[in-house]
Amino acid sequence: MTCRAWSRRGPDMTRRQQAPELDPNTAAFNSAWGSLWVNPMFRPITDGDWPRPSAQARLIDGSGIGYAQVTSDGQIVASKAHRLDPGEWTWVLAHCLLHLGFGHLDPRHGTDRAFQDVACLVVTRFQRAIKLGTEPVRLPAELPGGDESVLLRQWRRDGVPEEFTGCGAGRPDLLPKAIEYEKGYEPLWPDRFALGLSAAAAAAVDVAGGARTSLTDPARSRMPWDRALSWFMGSYPLLGALAARFTVVADADLARSWDISVAAVSAEAGEIYINPLRTLPEAQWRFVLAHEMLHAALRHGDRVGPRDPYLWNVACDYVINGWLVEMGVGEVPDGLLHDPELAGASAEEVYDRIAKDLRKLRKLATLRGRGLGDMLGEPLPWHGPRSGGIDLDDYYRRALLTGYEYHHRDGRGLLPSGLVEEIRVLEQPPLPWDVQLARWFDEHVPAPERRRTYARPSRRQAAAPDIPRPGWHLPEEAVRRSTFGVVLDTSGSMSPELMGKALGAIASYATAREVPAARVVFCDASAYDAGYLPVDDIAGRVRVRGRGGTVLQPGITLLERAVDFPPAGPILVITDADCDVLRVRRAHAYLVPRDARLPFTPRGPVFYLK
Repeated sequence: MTCRAWSRRGPDMTRRQQAPELDPNTAAFNSAWGSLWVNPMFRPITDGDWPRPSAQARLIDGSGIGYAQVTSDGQIVASKAHRLDPGEWTWVLAHCLLHLGFGHLDPRHGTDRAFQDVACLVVTRFQRAIKLGTEPVRLPAELPGGDESVLLRQWRRDGVPEEFTGCGAGRPDLLPKAIEYEKGYEPLWPDRFALGLSAAAAAAVDVAGGARTSLTDPARSRMPWDRALSWFMGSYPLLGALAARFTVVADADLARSWDISVAAVSAEAGEIYINPLRTLPEAQWRFVLAHEMLHAALRHGDRVGPRDPYLWNVACDYVINGWLVEMGVGEVPDGLLHDPELAGASAEEVYDRIAKDLRKLRKLATLRGRGLGDMLGEPLPWHGPRSGGIDLDDYYRRALLTGYEYHHRDGRGLLPSGLVEEIRVLEQPPLPWDVQLARWFDEHVPAPERRRTYARPSRRQAAAPDIPRPGWHLPEEAVRRSTFGVVLDTSGSMSPELMGKALGAIASYATAREVPAARVVFCDASAYDAGYLPVDDIAGRVRVRGRGGTVLQPGITLLERAVDFPPAGPILVITDADCDVLRVRRAHAYLVPRDARLPFTPRGPVFYLK
């Protein structure tokens, strides 16, 4: 007997089952809702882990609701009759979520159509501001501005303009319901939206700092110096704008090759170089980063003048560290320069006090290391992106002034008087060298005084020809005319461009003060007395002699002993600072290139050519 086994599998088991294809409109809706669900701005509203109800969205077959409607309990229903792309569905769903966050579903507002249209207008303005989604509705390019309560009164009185009637996502899109919730389980949509806004701002800071690639990506694990820099941007407005401009470069090889023990800063590149091998807690990194940012913002590197660069760096360190300790910014790392006895002193005062013991100070260490300054004049050679292309002085000035206004307005605490004074000084940028030189001329080379008199032919105006007016008159009697001396360095190191700028400025100011001639002495290896030269000759027709070495003291002595030179006549010394030590016993000033440093401490003002 032969047995035959019968197969009982049906046709559905012999063929592989294929999942039904998802409708593209449904896929676009799900994609839009998924992107909003992970957005930190809406996460507190859509998160189902809260004990309170969360917002939910679904597609329905209804066609009479417009694009979507939202109820007081957070239920969003959207119509399948509208086929939108993901960007348009994002706009529609975000519009409904923002109604919840702005508190527009409060039952006390009722079903007032004017209120609903104003509410939709407010939400639309917000969405345009943050560029959230693509508008599926046709709205004017320019939306009405102003306070929503004023606009609501106007629309209730005059009616809603046709172009803004039903300008939201539904017809209408707000369905307030009076729902009784158990105590502790109220939705509290505005409070949750406020948390979302705070989280979105923090996420935006992370994106700017490189901790996230986008708002919806989770934050990557960050090093303590990265968290310290983000802390300034999110929690400390005084230095927040500065922190947004700086890049932290953590490169062990770079730190080793440039002997960076902890940190250094380049104001020109907007970079703070740190040694990643130094293990410091986040609070101490805050102190270090604030220290370097203040160096750059207060332009300490450009204020060194004729001082010793390293001792000037040490003096600035004492001042900045004292401020940060007083403000309580982070924790002080071990070994930093701090002396409570120097509290309230400026960097210039500290420099004068500490420069008396050079042997002791050479053993002190900045954040870069012993004997090295942490203010770098040039950016270090690394291959990362540079932040430049702006006026540094203007940027640092605006950043500190803006941060100070925020700090003061928000009542974030008292600041050291020295730091406040430094910031206030930034409101008045330094005068250009030619303006400073003009003021020096005003003080030491006064112009002859003119007076009005009727002894001269009277002046008359066309508007009142019958009224005589006095004219300007210089006294005819002999008067002593002002003059000044010029000691010009004509050594080989002086460039023609430098001498041209200096002599041109001197000639213009002398002409404005009616100085007939100036006493000029050319100096290189010896002094050449050119005598009194007319102002026009000083401007461009002087034949410069010399071009040898640089010895300027004989020229100073020649003018001081000259019997035909006034005892009170001021002396202007023009040099490239590559000269001998000068002793001048009368009013004088120096005109030197921008980056030059005199080899001695000058007693007269120094004007830096730019």
